[in-house]
Amino acid sequence: MRKLDMFDIISFPVILVIFLLFAGMLFVFFKNALPALEHFGIDLYIKNIWQAASVPQKEVYGIAAALWGSFYTSLIAILISLPISAAFSVFIVDYAPRGLKNTLAILSDVMAGLPTIIYGIWGAFILVPFLRHWVMEPLYRYFSFIPFFHYPPVGGYSYFSAGVLLAIMITPFVSAIIREAYQMIPFTYREAAYAVGATKFEATRILLGYIKPAVVSGIILGFGRAVGETIAVSLVIGNTFNLTYKLFAPGYTISSLIANQFGNAFLYTYMTSTLFAAGLALFAIGLTVNIIGIHMLRRWEKNVQV
Repeated sequence: MRKLDMFDIISFPVILVIFLLFAGMLFVFFKNALPALEHFGIDLYIKNIWQAASVPQKEVYGIAAALWGSFYTSLIAILISLPISAAFSVFIVDYAPRGLKNTLAILSDVMAGLPTIIYGIWGAFILVPFLRHWVMEPLYRYFSFIPFFHYPPVGGYSYFSAGVLLAIMITPFVSAIIREAYQMIPFTYREAAYAVGATKFEATRILLGYIKPAVVSGIILGFGRAVGETIAVSLVIGNTFNLTYKLFAPGYTISSLIANQFGNAFLYTYMTSTLFAAGLALFAIGLTVNIIGIHMLRRWEKNVQV
């Protein structure tokens, strides 16, 4: 059994405080969500309705649309971000000149650190009009027979716009994980790939396959980052209780629902509790995906060291 050293003794109180803070947050969310959970039951999560009323008996809430919107926009973001992140990481490690490598890495880190409101304002005034004019309208005009595109992009504020904006926001995080893992691959593996006659493309594909657990971890952590985004998404998604798979339809996410409704929730009996229940669901989703992602990344790092 390993003896405790000075670092263990010093770090234990910090770890304990973090754990108690985490447990306290969870307790506060559950306590405040309990009235809505007791009143509406499972309907709170499976029905799509938002009926605020001054009389408590007439209040009816169901956040199914917000749950769906959080999942759907995050899925769109991952599908867009993953190939871009992988290509960006490979380019920095294998193809970019030495001086450009540092510049691109720094630029990616700066993008990751920008306040989300900057992305939101840019998305609302620049990205949404661009997507509506150059992407949504042509797809609707020529491919509206495909169910995903069968919704008129009237304002451009939609699941698709939110997904694209989230993809831009999470790309620095996903690419950082893939880039670090790609750099850790032993050089002998690259030599072996070229020794058997593999082209650059084939060698890159082999090496990316080798770090597949890290890629999956990047996907999961990126999903966790996207599903909790608030302000930027609320500015571009349209904030409508739509429960649909059509990309150009406006929608809602849990985070944008809380941001938009929390200011006047105190006027109603069950709305504040409902928002806490929505936050509790988001808390559970984010915690689960992040634990899975970190576990897979740690397992891959352990295998590489061995």
